[in-house]
Amino acid sequence: MSERIIIKDGLSLDADEIQERFIRASGPGGQNVNKVSTAVELRFNVGRSPSLPTYIKANLRRQASHLMTQEGELVMQVQTHRTQARNREEAIERLIALIEKASYRPKRRIATKPTKGSKKRRMDSKTKRGALKKLRSKGSYD
Repeated sequence: MSERIIIKDGLSLDADEIQERFIRASGPGGQNVNKVSTAVELRFNVGRSPSLPTYIKANLRRQASHLMTQEGELVMQVQTHRTQARNREEAIERLIALIEKASYRPKRRIATKPTKGSKKRRMDSKTKRGALKKLRSKGSYD
């Protein structure tokens, strides 16, 4: 199974890095649920993957921490469909979506200075507020 799973341009996974296990699903499906293992449990070791750069691994650990084991393995169970093949496709699609989301680097914020207009508006509002407070005070009757 040495095929590649393409995540996006320039980023792909070796299919051998993913372990799949088929288990019995719960929920509706009649006799089929009791007899056939249609649900899929997908395991992907993030730390040992040679296909992913370190920044994607770090982002994936942070973003999908609820799916991670202590050993750094991402575990995902899918049982939304009635067939094993469709559940398998869904699990791989979800893994691709997770990795794709983790591959984006957040843009660095460029620090900006307040504009002259915003400074003027701020000072005007402070002056008005100060004048209002001054009116509230009891004046001296000299």
